[in-house]
Amino acid sequence: MHERKLLDKILDKDNLDHAIKQVKRNKGSAGVDDMTVDELVGYMAMNKDEMIHQIRNRKYHPKPVLRVEIPKPNGGTRLLGIPTVLDRVIQQAIAQVLTPMFDKQFSEYSYGFRPRRYAEMAILKALEFMNDGYDWIVDIDLERFFDTVHHDRLMNLISRTIDDGDVISLIRKFLVSGVQIDEEYQETVIGTPQGGNLSPLLSNIMLNELDRELENRGLRFVRYADDCVIMVRSEMSAKRVMRSVTRFIEEKLGLTVNVEKSKVTKPNDPDMKFLGFGFFKDYQADLYKARPHQKSLESLKFKLKQLTRKNWSVDTKYQVERINQLIRGWVKYFRVGYMKTALGKIDAHTRFRLRMCIWKKWKTAKNRRRNLIKLGMDRYSAYKNSHTSKGVARTAYSWILTTTITNERLAKFGLISGEQHYIKVHT
Repeated sequence: MHERKLLDKILDKDNLDHAIKQVKRNKGSAGVDDMTVDELVGYMAMNKDEMIHQIRNRKYHPKPVLRVEIPKPNGGTRLLGIPTVLDRVIQQAIAQVLTPMFDKQFSEYSYGFRPRRYAEMAILKALEFMNDGYDWIVDIDLERFFDTVHHDRLMNLISRTIDDGDVISLIRKFLVSGVQIDEEYQETVIGTPQGGNLSPLLSNIMLNELDRELENRGLRFVRYADDCVIMVRSEMSAKRVMRSVTRFIEEKLGLTVNVEKSKVTKPNDPDMKFLGFGFFKDYQADLYKARPHQKSLESLKFKLKQLTRKNWSVDTKYQVERINQLIRGWVKYFRVGYMKTALGKIDAHTRFRLRMCIWKKWKTAKNRRRNLIKLGMDRYSAYKNSHTSKGVARTAYSWILTTTITNERLAKFGLISGEQHYIKVHT
């Protein structure tokens, strides 16, 4: 490959335009310079030529990423780095050109952040291995993977495929751009910021070394980004693999395995969680099957609870739209799992909470009476019930609202049923 040829592809007008569109589509917060995605097009129209000139002459310096802490559902925090909008465009432009070059080198058992590959494909492959008799699981947890990647090792892997010095220099600049935490700048001597458009590709380049090692050993495994499960036939093999693979990850890749969270287990262990899924044994069919993990269900319930807060003074139509959006996205992600019964219970609870919200919004006895009559209750009952001393929750559970704000009425109003939506995507 000739010098600069790859950089020319990255800085090509169509490639940059596509990168700008993608960054706008992804939305996201502003970085350290406070520039928003809405200001991006105007800024690029005025400054694109200067930016390209700086990159070509190796004078472009990415700004530090804004470090924010995102709470994890199981406690602890995930460190997220938010690059500036402009740096996201450049990273996206690099990723668009490099992804096809590297993707063909990646393992067929790697599913995370790759074109036309999804989490559900990883789950189906894991189930296939489990049901072939490989039902002892080596669940390896990489400790703060994005924060512990060794720059020189990573750049060495990249330079085996890329021989354009300008591109390699630019990628390294993003790795060492530093972070800003509460107005304070810190250098980044290791790690790749989780949150950058280039980070998923860089993580796959690094962990492809692990995939190759596992393939060379003839092991069955499934990896999605830094989430990896290896499946073997016996507990003894599983313990042996855990020891030897941990040694490889720490000594050869320079990464850290979280010993407390890594474990040898069986698929139907309640603590076994992979990409939000749990597994169970259907003894009649003699097969392992997937379903949303209990923690994933709890997370959905919590989000629905937030969207049905009694004191959230928004229009009910908007509230229903938000609920529908959440349910559709959740069912789409978990559709390969069994969850009909769980969704039926969640639907019933959501309708109850929505009835509470509606009753609260009606506020006055006069308003409640008028609305109950409109929904078909006789005048006397409407008057009596509009003055009920029952609390909001008891009223929502009682016949007062279940016979007026019926399930059918809520459906006509637009509220979708998770259970029905799940059945629909399966037919």
